[in-house]
Formats: sequence, C-alpha cells, structure tokens
Amino acid sequence: MTKKNKSAIQRRLIPTYIFLIIVSFISVFPLYWMISAATNTSTDVSRGRIIPGSHFVENFNNLTAQQPLWRALGNSFFYAILTTVICLLICSIAGYGFEVYHDKGKDRLFSILLLAMMVPQVATMVPLFKMFSKAGLLNTAIGFILPIISTPFMIMMFRQNARSFPVDIIEAARIDGLSEVRIFFQMFVPTMKSTYAAAAVITFMNAWNSYLWPKVIMTDNKAMTMPMLIANLITGYVTDYGMLMCGVLFCSIPTMVVFFVLQKQFAEGITGAVK
Repeated sequence: MTKKNKSAIQRRLIPTYIFLIIVSFISVFPLYWMISAATNTSTDVSRGRIIPGSHFVENFNNLTAQQPLWRALGNSFFYAILTTVICLLICSIAGYGFEVYHDKGKDRLFSILLLAMMVPQVATMVPLFKMFSKAGLLNTAIGFILPIISTPFMIMMFRQNARSFPVDIIEAARIDGLSEVRIFFQMFVPTMKSTYAAAAVITFMNAWNSYLWPKVIMTDNKAMTMPMLIANLITGYVTDYGMLMCGVLFCSIPTMVVFFVLQKQFAEGITGAVK
C-alpha cells in the first residue's frame, strides 16, 4: 500500500474518529459531573458548576453524620457478594443440566422458565412480601437474596455457553470413571471462566443496585443498603446536592471497580467464548 493510499484512508476515517470522540465524551461526562458535583456545594451544583471544587471533605463529613454510610456499604457488600456466589452456583448447575442432560421434557420446562422473564418484578412484590413476612424472613439476608439467587436469564446464559463445551470431553471423563460432580467442578467450571466472570459482573451489579425489593423486605435501618441510603438523601424539603452526589460516588465505585477488573472476561463471556 502506497503512502498516498494510506493518507486517503486516514482522511476517510477522520469523520469516524470525530464521531467516536463526541460519543465517548457524552458517555463519560455524567461520570465526570458526578465526581465534580461531589466536591462542590449544593448551591454550586444547582448553578451547574462543572469545575471540581474543594468541599468534598465537608460533603463527606455531612454524609457520615446524617446517614450510616459504613453500615450501608457493609450491608451492600455482604448481600451482593453472597447473592453473586450462590447465584453463580445454582444457575451454572441448572444451565449445565439443561444442556448436557436435555430431552424434550426439559426443553419444555426451559421454555416455561423463559416465560418468567416476561413477568415484571413489581407484579410479584406483594405475594412475595406476604410469604416472607409469614416465614419470618423480614430484615434477613435470606429474605434479600432468595428471590434473585436464580434468574431465568442467568440459567439461559449458562445453557447457551454450555453448548460450546465439548461433549467428547464429558464422555471421555465418564469412561475414565469421573463422577458427574467432578466433571462439573473440575472440567466445566475451569473451562467456563469467562462465562462465570460475565455472570458475576451482571449479578453483582444487579444485587448492588437493587432498591425496590430491599426497600420492601428491609424495614430496619440496620439492614439499609446503599441505594436505600441514596434515596433517604433525597427526602425532605431541601436536598443537599453536594452530599447527595458524594453518596452516589461511594455507591458507584464498587460496581465500576468490579466491571473494570473483569471487563475482558465479561466481553468474552457475553460472546460465548470458551477457553
């Protein structure tokens, strides 16, 4: 390829680069504005100031003085991690079973299971609350995680990715005398690391950002999570936007860290890559 052809191709790509730069700026600006607002006063935020200020420590002190920040962070970490671990175990076993041991009956059952994805969560909120209230599961970790530890989407995701798992390996392992449990944990799980990483990111973010169900099931302030704490900052006649954005910043950091750490595996898991 000559220099003239290269320069012509580069000139044609200039509008594409400009478009990508604009889209990237639009995508990143809300994050920048959140960080900037956390360092400004409520008055500055209301006026639309986007330059970082020097009031972050003041906003942080007001936040910790008015709300149990560390307890809410601890609760959110505990619920999110516990939900993620149990959900990955249950949904991966279900997806593996639906694919490896599938027959016409299981396929019909899986089709019925997928119909549950069309039922809105709000429609099940009242009966779930009555069931959990009678079972004495209010303000408990079990009450928080039980409705979300197994979701049709996660089961479908693991089943779709299990289709790329070599069946010959399973048959060879059975001939060698491995039990089904050892085949799953020693062969399937290590091979599907990218799928587990993608599922972990999705499950952790959903559990961390969950607001409606914890608000219903957690009636004690000691069980407050970060989304519930953020909602409490908006109540009242006057909202301190600097303190609010400081709380939003602390609520957003864990999910951003999890995503950035596992972003490569997340992309591979979503596309169904198997290694």
